[in-house]
Amino acid sequence: MRLLLDTHIVLSMVNGSFADHFPAVRRLLIENVAIGFVSVASLWEIAIKSRLGKLVTDIPVEQIPEFLESSVLTILRIEIPHVITAADPQPETRDPFDRLLLSQCQVEGLQLVTIDRALINHPLAFRL
Repeated sequence: MRLLLDTHIVLSMVNGSFADHFPAVRRLLIENVAIGFVSVASLWEIAIKSRLGKLVTDIPVEQIPEFLESSVLTILRIEIPHVITAADPQPETRDPFDRLLLSQCQVEGLQLVTIDRALINHPLAFRL
């Protein structure tokens, strides 16, 4: 099982609430039942919102990638197929970050771990 963590899930890891809010996903990752990925798109979204003052993280933004990799997650780069492939079916959301995450899932054979109401019923979403 290969899981791409939505930005909200990544933030819960960064801010120390992952174990409390997502124990089932944490267990899958710790027990190596699943391989976890974090998109550069999520890091980009976090950086933008932090610079705009809309988001405060417990870890400085520059240190988040290293923290995630030390947590046994793989950073997924944005590649050309990710930006030219549309997720099928088209998601209900118009958010470009969400659309990119779903496209990455489609191209890479991943499932998106999310609690976003606009995404949880998409066929590429992981059922929590």
